Amino acid sequence: MTAWWVLGSVGILLALLMQGRFSPAVLFSGWAVGYVMFGVIEQQALLNSYANPALITLIILMLVSLALERSPLLEHCSNALLKGNETLATLRLMSVTAALSAFLNNTAVVGSLLGAISRQRHIPASRLLIPLSYASILGGVTTLVGTSTNLVVNSFVIDAGLPPLGMFEFAIVGIPVAVLCLLGLLLSARLLPRNGVQNKEHSQPYFLEAWVSADSPLVGHSIEHNQLRSLDGLFLLEIARHGRLISPVSPDEVIQAQDVLVFTGEVEKVQALQRFSGLQLFGDKGDNLLASNLVEVVISNESELAKRTLQEVDFRTMFNAGVVGIRRGQRRLTGQLGQIPLKVGDSLLLAVGPDFTQHRNIDRNFHILSGSLQRPKLSSRQSLLAFMGFGGVIVAAAMGWLPLLNGLLLLLALLLLTRTLSVSELRRRFPFELVLIIGSALAIAKGLESSGAAALVADGMRYVFNGHGVFAAFVGVYLMTLLLTETVTNNAAAALAFPIGLSTAQAFGVDPMPFIMAVAFGASACFMVPFGYQTHLMVYSPGRYRMLDYLKTGLPISLLYSAGVITLVPMAFPF
Repeated sequence: MTAWWVLGSVGILLALLMQGRFSPAVLFSGWAVGYVMFGVIEQQALLNSYANPALITLIILMLVSLALERSPLLEHCSNALLKGNETLATLRLMSVTAALSAFLNNTAVVGSLLGAISRQRHIPASRLLIPLSYASILGGVTTLVGTSTNLVVNSFVIDAGLPPLGMFEFAIVGIPVAVLCLLGLLLSARLLPRNGVQNKEHSQPYFLEAWVSADSPLVGHSIEHNQLRSLDGLFLLEIARHGRLISPVSPDEVIQAQDVLVFTGEVEKVQALQRFSGLQLFGDKGDNLLASNLVEVVISNESELAKRTLQEVDFRTMFNAGVVGIRRGQRRLTGQLGQIPLKVGDSLLLAVGPDFTQHRNIDRNFHILSGSLQRPKLSSRQSLLAFMGFGGVIVAAAMGWLPLLNGLLLLLALLLLTRTLSVSELRRRFPFELVLIIGSALAIAKGLESSGAAALVADGMRYVFNGHGVFAAFVGVYLMTLLLTETVTNNAAAALAFPIGLSTAQAFGVDPMPFIMAVAFGASACFMVPFGYQTHLMVYSPGRYRMLDYLKTGLPISLLYSAGVITLVPMAFPF
């Protein structure tokens, strides 16, 4: 009976994760605590989950990556990569991104290249950003440290009492699959739109909001009379008046005091509103806008702004900046600016104060796209130290000279001693949510195993695939994991699928390694929707993509990736 109860609770957990109303950290930690309260697992088992060596390795790796992502080397190399014709430039960009992502945090790689690609005018950014995100995934699956998903799976492997996965154990399958998919991506990328910034027809669509003060000369006159319909590069979309929305706006509509005028338009044309007396841009008078720097940023996956509205946070105090506009891919946003829940990947147009870049929470919350303001970079000496140190750790771990965790701890201490990183920076960027998710997921996996719920699912899979052999069960586990990662997140998919994959291998009495690899590769197989992987969200608004762009580009890659994994894993890791 307990097995069915636990299985049902996991079903509810999955449904809530798909709904997206609550963060995965809250849900996973809540479920883990619930399992302790109801006696499914022991309290000590929960505490041991957070002390898992692979989890600690992942956290230290992410902290070390903070130094690597601040190096100017990645951004400088992007200029050389994008020279020449589009096809060769795309191939160079994808190849270098995949190679870097095999060892560096793929979020850091994409974040370092995102601004440079968005600012260059040689090739439309929309033709490069999805290939950039996909290439970072394909490179990440080739090594143990290439993606957090592989380290998460390794934490489950260690927790299950199995030998830990090696640094290049994924490479025998990952490298051929990556090469196959990169070649396929070179073709499918041709289906991406050309949202060029130099093309006025495809100008940057921002969602802007202006408030009419009581003493404004605009009050009492029509839209036509106030010449609000003839603005160059801006279009009056809606009027919010006393809780109701007027859309479309008639030329004869008379403006009233306290009206909120909603425009859509280009970044470069925002300042056209400053000539209207008594018109304020989201709390900032238009006269002050020209004295400020306009900066475009993307909300990062670590941001505390996600799922919150501008009215809920004291944005100006936090960042010394006011939000002028919001953009979310090519989607048309509606309603008042301050009441829209922000999402990871949203682009914000900010009117910033002089000390904007000095605020210590900028790196955690934003990726800066504008070239005029950039976060502080490492010096050449610091960059060389960080990259040589990291390379030395990887080589030492691969050769068996030094455990990976020990090497990363030594490197982190060196970065702190040389002031390449600071304790305050580590405190600000510490991935608390990831610790909660993975530590709690390990506890939930123990609950699935100890209660018999995982064995129940494994028996079900054995019944379904009875007569089709262990290979069919292996394919079933892979496809189940792929479906989970497209609907929730990659780490959550690995956490939910691993105990089922391991129990299925035990039910068939075969080596668990093929099923472990099925979960690892399946959890990284997120190519068709932007919401399952953080780098997809990072490029969503800068590329001004639609959901369809991910589907038509990612579906062929997902098919190639799956065919490669399903074919090569049983050959490299026999049952």
